[in-house]
Amino acid sequence: MTDAPVLSIEEADGVVVVRLNRPEARNTLNPPLIEALTRTAQDLRRRADVRAVVLTGTDTFFSAGIDLKGEPDGGTLSERRVRALVGPDLCRAWEEIEAVTIVAIEGYCVGGACALALACDFRVMGSGAMMRLPEVALGMNMSWGAVPRVTALIGPARAKRFIIEGAPTTAETCLAWGLADEVVDDGQAPDAARAWASRIAALPPLPVRMTKQAVNACATALHSATAFMDRDQFLLTLTTDDLREGVEAFTQKRPPAFHGD
Repeated sequence: MTDAPVLSIEEADGVVVVRLNRPEARNTLNPPLIEALTRTAQDLRRRADVRAVVLTGTDTFFSAGIDLKGEPDGGTLSERRVRALVGPDLCRAWEEIEAVTIVAIEGYCVGGACALALACDFRVMGSGAMMRLPEVALGMNMSWGAVPRVTALIGPARAKRFIIEGAPTTAETCLAWGLADEVVDDGQAPDAARAWASRIAALPPLPVRMTKQAVNACATALHSATAFMDRDQFLLTLTTDDLREGVEAFTQKRPPAFHGD
């Protein structure tokens, strides 16, 4: 497997470590990085020798989410609708890896990057790390298939709070709610994730993969039925004045004034 410029990939003893490699842009998910992550996940799914996968960022942050500057604009509604598949396809590709996937999160994990982390099996966070889904607070819906995944992990009330309020959620709260599976000292999340991956890699691979598949089948059976409209909802919110107001207020560091238009 050849490293893409936006990814760093290491392999040893059945464990593959995939590291986001756009530190100059806070590891924001631009089209080349999304494509590389999707292609890497699809390759890993086809490999019987891979027993566990660790996904991580830098020592101080995971990712600031989607790179709005890298998003293409314009085209017909049909063309925009096809482009809107890239995020859901990315998360689905990582969810469908048969080997166990563990995300190591230091610092911030925001928006689309949070949706990606929630599509994996386990999440290890540094004590000072946080997760956040700011989309609703900016005037758009949360897509990328994240709503059913969040709801399955933490239940409907906490899912509504996490998604609607869009506030930074600490590692301690993430652990208490079930968004995170382990919290370690800052800077130790990648090592803790590798140690976890090594323990899994030492287990019999067939029952591990089959157990993951069985649990996912139980937990995600209705996900496609509940999320099939989220990209169309996303495209609808992109046309609103509230979205423009939300983004402008965020960049200008002022309170937004939403009117439902």
